[in-house]
Amino acid sequence: MTAAMKLVMKASGPTDTELVRRLLDGDKEAFAELYRRRHGNIYRFALHMTGRPEMADDVAQETFMVLINKSAAYDETKGAVNSFLLGIARNQVLRRLRQERPNVPVDEHHEEIDRGALMRSQLSSFARMEKIDAVRKAILSLPEHYREVVILCELQEVSYAETAHILNCAVGTVRSRLHRARAILAEKLEPARDESSASNALSSTRCFA
Repeated sequence: MTAAMKLVMKASGPTDTELVRRLLDGDKEAFAELYRRRHGNIYRFALHMTGRPEMADDVAQETFMVLINKSAAYDETKGAVNSFLLGIARNQVLRRLRQERPNVPVDEHHEEIDRGALMRSQLSSFARMEKIDAVRKAILSLPEHYREVVILCELQEVSYAETAHILNCAVGTVRSRLHRARAILAEKLEPARDESSASNALSSTRCFA
């Protein structure tokens, strides 16, 4: 490694993995830096999953408490720290949701939606915000296993591989669920039921996530 590269790395600060290592040694400043970097991301994931700011805040706090207690469980060879934290947050969210709705079945066999053409129109700023709000509500209405892939892959732009690691499933399963989720969203959002319209709407929502 050249001296210039070392200087760039030093200027950019420690990596998340380095911070976890320091956390294991009892470095409180390392925890504070990880919290600063990743809290917003974890909070947004929980908020999109639950639609409830107070629950999202609790989940974010609990996620970092788990990190303190189980930082030794992090294995850098299996994924990034961000994926590790999102996995913890996902478990916290699902636990809370299932405590509140213990008898709600998970529908793995949603009917495929026919894909059709969608008329595109220019929306005013107000109409666009209404659209974004509608997308958020539509995402929140998705079954949990579809909702989480949309939030991770579309809104937080996590790779399919990282999402598969977070959800403990195959990449093919992520792709399949995302395809179905887009189709469901298209059905909810547009009479034309065009999956591409769901992707476009999600792209707009991402800017306000």
